[in-house]
Amino acid sequence: MLQRVHPPVPDADDDRVEAARRSLAAAIQQRAPEGQLFRLPDLPNLAMFRSGTSAGPVCGIYETGVALIVQGSKRVLLGNDSFVYGPDHFLIASLNLPAVAQILEATPERPYLSVMLRLDAHEIAQLMMDGHVPPPRPQAAERAMGTGRVTPALLGAFQRLVALLDEPTSIPALAPLIQREIVYRLLMSEQGDKLRQIGSAGSQSHQIGRAIDWLKTHFAEPLRVEALAEMVRMSPSTFHHHFRALTAMSPLQYQKWLRLTEARRLMLADRIDASTAAFRVGYESPSQFSREYSRQFGAPPMRDIAGLRGQPQAADSAA
Repeated sequence: MLQRVHPPVPDADDDRVEAARRSLAAAIQQRAPEGQLFRLPDLPNLAMFRSGTSAGPVCGIYETGVALIVQGSKRVLLGNDSFVYGPDHFLIASLNLPAVAQILEATPERPYLSVMLRLDAHEIAQLMMDGHVPPPRPQAAERAMGTGRVTPALLGAFQRLVALLDEPTSIPALAPLIQREIVYRLLMSEQGDKLRQIGSAGSQSHQIGRAIDWLKTHFAEPLRVEALAEMVRMSPSTFHHHFRALTAMSPLQYQKWLRLTEARRLMLADRIDASTAAFRVGYESPSQFSREYSRQFGAPPMRDIAGLRGQPQAADSAA
């Protein structure tokens, strides 16, 4: 007896995902300049990135947010932890984290394309207070960065958010609703507990987040770790342990990263010399600044800056 073999029925979710990716890819290709992290004036929490070449490694700060790759792949290093992801996974950071990123797959014909959305801790807390998501589990000492699987619903929400750029009059009314949906879907994802922790006042992640906020605005000042721990109501030993567990570095290392990254920005954007940049970010010794800069970025300050001016793709750090 002959058995009739029916062709496989197309999966509706697969069709939705492919359509959403095509739509996002077209929007990024249309709007994002080559090799630059492009923030959208009408949607200030949203950024896009496009690169036709593999780039990196690049040092930078990953803000609290989520990054989706529409095309290509990337590796992100946080301390000794490596996160490699592509279109099927998102990268989430629940705190502002210094990391090293490298694009792995990109060609002029098939460029690397990504989109990033900054997340608002107040929005996370509000969704939790409204009772729409479960409370966080007892916190384990783990990194404040991770990858999760992209669902059709999450990708569709990003597509609808980006599509609003074609109808700017609808952005004030609809963008907050779609961004709230994205936050909700992330909170309910396999990486949701990382976000639920920062939305819970009194949790270690929330307290470390407050310390990081202080460091971001006072990094040029002398740092006493004991005073910072007291400010966020943690013992110095507990503070140091959780800070390193979440960020993969000590508070002093974090401050150093902020100083060096800001000095690099000043030299690149404002074209000031290395000694002036060093003093502005809190260094008293230009020679110490040069040594630490070389260790972090792989070259002395002025040589590194000269190289960056010839490589616009180095602007990518978080998408």
